[in-house]
Amino acid sequence: MSQPQNNSETPEQTPIIELRHVEKHFGEHHVLKDINLSVKKGEVVVIIGPSGSGKSTLCRTMNRLELIDSGEIIIDGVPMPQEGKKLAKLRAQVGMVFQSFNLFEHKTILDNVILAPVDVLHVPKHQAREEALQLLKRVGVDSQAAKMPAQLSGGQKQRVAIARALAMHPKAILFDEPTSALDPEMINEVLDVMTELAGDGMTMVVVTHEMNFARRVANRIIFMDEGSILEENTPEEFFTHPKTQRAQDFLNSIKTH
Repeated sequence: MSQPQNNSETPEQTPIIELRHVEKHFGEHHVLKDINLSVKKGEVVVIIGPSGSGKSTLCRTMNRLELIDSGEIIIDGVPMPQEGKKLAKLRAQVGMVFQSFNLFEHKTILDNVILAPVDVLHVPKHQAREEALQLLKRVGVDSQAAKMPAQLSGGQKQRVAIARALAMHPKAILFDEPTSALDPEMINEVLDVMTELAGDGMTMVVVTHEMNFARRVANRIIFMDEGSILEENTPEEFFTHPKTQRAQDFLNSIKTH
């Protein structure tokens, strides 16, 4: 498992993802309130909190899938623009794994993984194909390469989605509730792949309800409620000594699960 990063500032430690004073509204609803967060290279940051606390919105702002009202998002030292080619280039550096897989249903598994490297990074097709097969093997679904998404289980689809994100050689991967659409027996096969990625040093931001995963794999826990970051701590400290009553109440509510 990757270890927490040393906090002494050196040039190599420019955060991979940094949010400064980020604000977001949906109409009258203030979903993100003055969010400040940085994620260092190789860190696994897990965002938890009650439903409606802003976790998924926060995750989706990190590569501009959700536009922000104000504040800054900086990827590896470069401020992210609102739109245009520079945005597309920066967005390609931050992979995304969604709750609902988002695979192209009319393309084979192999073609799903090849598509972005060929179209966006202009990788030669034979090279993209070779890399895709290696990645599908890495996540344990290489035998499914010629199939269509509809022929796969939910757990297999999500592992393909992880391979697709890795195919872009991202600096970080965002996981937005990656197991919440899966049947219970499929959850661990996806979490096992994510645990291996963390062990390999992949920078990851994970929104999840899987507390055992958070406790085992995270370097840092971010606890959100009502659009704000209320706590930020190591898993050991957060789960054994939460600082706020709100976090304590949340942890008490999930102990029965």
